[in-house]
Amino acid sequence: MVGVDREGVAAGRPQFVTGDPFTLGATVTLDESAARHMRVLRLGAGAVVGLRDGQGSIAEGQLVVLSKTQAQVEVTQLVHVAPLPPVHLLVPVADRDRMLWLAEKAAELGATSWRPVLWRRSRSVSPRGEGVSFQAKVRARMEGALAQSEGAWLPQPFPEANLERAILAAPPGDRVVLDPAGEPLVGAASPAVRPPLIIAVGPEGGIERDELEQLRGAGFRSVCLGPTILRFETAAIAALAMARTWLGRESHPEPLEDA
Repeated sequence: MVGVDREGVAAGRPQFVTGDPFTLGATVTLDESAARHMRVLRLGAGAVVGLRDGQGSIAEGQLVVLSKTQAQVEVTQLVHVAPLPPVHLLVPVADRDRMLWLAEKAAELGATSWRPVLWRRSRSVSPRGEGVSFQAKVRARMEGALAQSEGAWLPQPFPEANLERAILAAPPGDRVVLDPAGEPLVGAASPAVRPPLIIAVGPEGGIERDELEQLRGAGFRSVCLGPTILRFETAAIAALAMARTWLGRESHPEPLEDA
């Protein structure tokens, strides 16, 4: 939020993600974490804040009740933002902290979905990010990143899966796997990427040959990001940023109702 005055509903306001849909005129109840944040900001009754449900709705609301355990906000303005062209991430099950950092950046850049893949080399990582409690941490990081970046759509998080299951669950579309031996992801000599785009990112140490062949057999083409070997989280963010820039579509808020 540096250097630019933004326009639109809730722009520049303290932002909170509800996790549940809301409607104009409704009173939204926020959890203890949001209430704690509001007290830190020294907000009181009547303060105007921004709300996001992670499913395209952005609202401006007025704080009506603030306690230690919850906050209640009345929705006074509401718009809906169309989703960006779909870009799905298959990320490696890897070091927990690095996965959480990647989850934040994936939310900031507007990934459509997030599926951790248990590659063969993932099994040697400890401590690695997997399980129900870790999925909750990923969701919390994504919500925080969405609020700070003033986005509209949360990535849809899926539980970790082995490669076979991840391939079966991947949607149809333009499928690419990051591979140093592949053609450039974007550029004049590269095929144009098209939505829906599915980006598979391998683990530290790289994808095993038979895993790569399994991906190719499922329609994934090998692409590279440059002349150097990148860490998995750097590669995923670079690929997502390139894809978003190449696809080049901006989403524009459209009012659903006027306050």
